[in-house]
Amino acid sequence: METAVPEGDVSVTGLLIVASSTMPASVYISALLIVLAVFLYGFLEFHFIGYLFRGFMGDPVSLTFNPGSKIYEDIVSKCRVLHGRYLATPWLASPHLQIAFLNFYGRPPVFTYRRQLYSVSDGGTIALDWLLASDVAGSSLAGEMVICEEDTTPIVIVVPGLTSDSSAAYVRHIAFQMAKHGWNVVVENHRGLGGVSITSDCFYNAGWTEDLREVVNNLHEKFSMAPLFAIGTSIGANILVKYLGEEGEKTPLAGAASICSPWDLVVCDRFIRRKLVQRFYDRALTIGLKGYAQLHQPLLTRLANWDGIRKSRSVRDFDNHATCLVGNFETVDTYYRQCNSVSYVGNVSVPLLCISALDDPVCTKEAIPWDECRLNKNIVLATTPHGGHLAYFEGITARSIWWVRAVHEFLSALHFSPHMHTQKIKNPDPYPQLDTSIDKTPYINISEDGLVAAMQSDDGSRDEVVPHESNNEQMHDEVRAKECSQLNNLSNHMEREDVDAKSSKDGPTTLAKRFMKQLSRHGRKSMWLLVYIAIASSWPLVGSALLFMFRNKRKGYK
Repeated sequence: METAVPEGDVSVTGLLIVASSTMPASVYISALLIVLAVFLYGFLEFHFIGYLFRGFMGDPVSLTFNPGSKIYEDIVSKCRVLHGRYLATPWLASPHLQIAFLNFYGRPPVFTYRRQLYSVSDGGTIALDWLLASDVAGSSLAGEMVICEEDTTPIVIVVPGLTSDSSAAYVRHIAFQMAKHGWNVVVENHRGLGGVSITSDCFYNAGWTEDLREVVNNLHEKFSMAPLFAIGTSIGANILVKYLGEEGEKTPLAGAASICSPWDLVVCDRFIRRKLVQRFYDRALTIGLKGYAQLHQPLLTRLANWDGIRKSRSVRDFDNHATCLVGNFETVDTYYRQCNSVSYVGNVSVPLLCISALDDPVCTKEAIPWDECRLNKNIVLATTPHGGHLAYFEGITARSIWWVRAVHEFLSALHFSPHMHTQKIKNPDPYPQLDTSIDKTPYINISEDGLVAAMQSDDGSRDEVVPHESNNEQMHDEVRAKECSQLNNLSNHMEREDVDAKSSKDGPTTLAKRFMKQLSRHGRKSMWLLVYIAIASSWPLVGSALLFMFRNKRKGYK
């Protein structure tokens, strides 16, 4: 006979406990796995399910540009890759998986660079690794540089990212792609990387543009017939954009591409220390920087805080103990602000394609200068929802990188267009100022004898020469305007004296000589005035001579 349980003694909790005890363990394991999968799907930012629901159509590329941009209208509008969709490799449908695959595998093409050691002006040494179009085609001799000075084959300079060199998988991908299509490629390795020792007390950093400037100028001087292009990746992209903004119209580069640039180092520094997954990347980058420092320990022990470098646990710590001390920056934030490329976007004067992924876990989308890129007619910004940091693998086998194809198509279209940038020097001064003891005040004074002399200010002080380019141009324009005004006054004054000279019996010859001496200083532009004065001032003498000869002839007839 069963014993009835009183109704008041039954609770919901008790019933749940009894029911759960009767379930097999496999149910609990399955539930745990589902919860773990959901957590990892969000934590690792998978987007496979989204691809599945959209039929693996990929995501469209968003283009930001100025409405009046000729670069977009004539070049980018014809690029099929930039107007298509990006579909990541399905089994790499996560920015973190893409980055891990890029760094640990990457499937780079196999080839051998030609190395050139280049010494910069401060005594430093950088490695330039070349891959020629003839190398890929198999028509050149090993170990010999076969580029002649009159060669018109375009040259593209690749600037790698932080602690990366020419051996990085993504660098080899872009180098091979460009060389396969007939371009000559040179990878500008950062100082101390690529197996080259540091030979000066100068290290590279996120804003160090001097090495790139010297390499570009040297290549332009040596291969003046070949158009120059540049591709910057990650920190290399920040360096490239900063260089383009510093140089403006003066750069000899015909075009450029920026891939996954950090743009604003202060924003990226805050971002990379925000969440757990970002702190993982911060730690990984720090390990790479400490490995770089270990290669040059004797030099950094003398120039920086080696104990602080060895104990660094973040990129900010490393920059505090190494970069700031070597580069003479007061604080880490000062270093970041001075090396930002975002401040130079407005002055970029060459056609520039910028590519960034909105899910980049290293260089956040918060730092992308949308408005600045939209205002500059030379820049087209391409963003994709996915892609990770420099990865962008596509295809079922992940043998191709999407941004490599996009950059090749853009630079090729630019190369065959009339929009390639040509080097311009803004308003060169035809009368360069020499560093002498002569008074440099921008005023002139005409003395009684007609000589042009410098006129000092009333207080006897000299005007300060401002080194800024626009101020120099304004100063030279004022000088030329004053000189033209004074020369016009001088001409009018001489014409009035010439009229008076006609009525004088003994003055024309003396006046003519004096005016000839004055006007001869002004060159060919005043030749017409010289001829006029010569004829007018010498006419009384010619008339007197003709009259004398006529009278003698008349006497002879008589």
